[in-house]
Amino acid sequence: MEIKIGDKVRFLNSVGGGIVCRFRGKDQVLVEDEDGFEVPALIRELVVIETNGAQVRTRPKPKEEAPVAKPAPPPEVKEEKVRETPEGERLDIYLAYLPLEPKAMLQSGYEAYFINNSNYYLFFNYMNRQHGSWFSRYNGLIEPNTKIFMEEFGKEELNGMERMCVQLIAFKKDKPYSLKNAISVELRIDTVKFYKAHCFMENDFFEEEALLFPVVRSDVPERELLISAIDIQEAMQQKAYADLPPSKPAVKKKTAPAIPEIDLHLNQLLDNTNGLTPADMLNYQLDKFHETLAQYAGQKGQKIIFIHGKGDGTLRSAIEKELKTRYKSYYYQDASFREYGFGATMVTIK
Repeated sequence: MEIKIGDKVRFLNSVGGGIVCRFRGKDQVLVEDEDGFEVPALIRELVVIETNGAQVRTRPKPKEEAPVAKPAPPPEVKEEKVRETPEGERLDIYLAYLPLEPKAMLQSGYEAYFINNSNYYLFFNYMNRQHGSWFSRYNGLIEPNTKIFMEEFGKEELNGMERMCVQLIAFKKDKPYSLKNAISVELRIDTVKFYKAHCFMENDFFEEEALLFPVVRSDVPERELLISAIDIQEAMQQKAYADLPPSKPAVKKKTAPAIPEIDLHLNQLLDNTNGLTPADMLNYQLDKFHETLAQYAGQKGQKIIFIHGKGDGTLRSAIEKELKTRYKSYYYQDASFREYGFGATMVTIK
């Protein structure tokens, strides 16, 4: 069935749907969901539920009914102008994986998405390595500042996805731009993370928690750690030398203090939140924050990671306000994106 503006549709390859609000190119539309967000989607991955307010029939009308009026011609398709951002002039590319059934991680399959967080169009090829050869799993063109669904797969395919590769070429249409070299990035995927719910984290690209793997960040391709045979030989020689009896007492090296992780999510702090107002909950989380800093107050250089999640940003803003006013001498920064995404802050005691 031909899709028109105003049609109510649902997604074939993911949960949800909405109203078609406008076209983007020849094969994409923007779908407004129930929260008012516009989600880009391929026309071939949509099914019409209602057309311009009329429910789609599942069976043909009986012969005695009045003939169906000819549908109005589709509106003229106008390609939407690409919205660019200053930070989008550098390539930021990610692979994202979402569980089909988040509450049944041990049995769930997964969805794979390609995220283009830049002002460039990308020709790309997504591959995995098996039995000494590369196999293309998805390839195509993606528009600037969008994400695209690539595939759905089951747990039985994870063993073949430990070695992945993304090749891409960046360009802009009908305007001058900075030249980007063709990129080929090989990634070694830790497939064990697909079985652990805490590895799927809040992010800026999906409402659901997702497992993200950076491909390119700020124009710099990710590189896997490769160890040469010479490096291995030198390490073994150093190990053998270290095993010899020392002629002098060895000086014990100071080890960096362990970095404690404090999870401020309410389900980690309280068994039951019944009867608590949002203000009560926030104060309880801040009390835990102050209690932890007081515990480590005398340990200069000690780092502490507070896991607050992304959410609506209320807890994070409250923590930053406390650090700027009550703990001005302490240093703080975002914790490792690879480990915590955008949901944690690391504080250093000064």
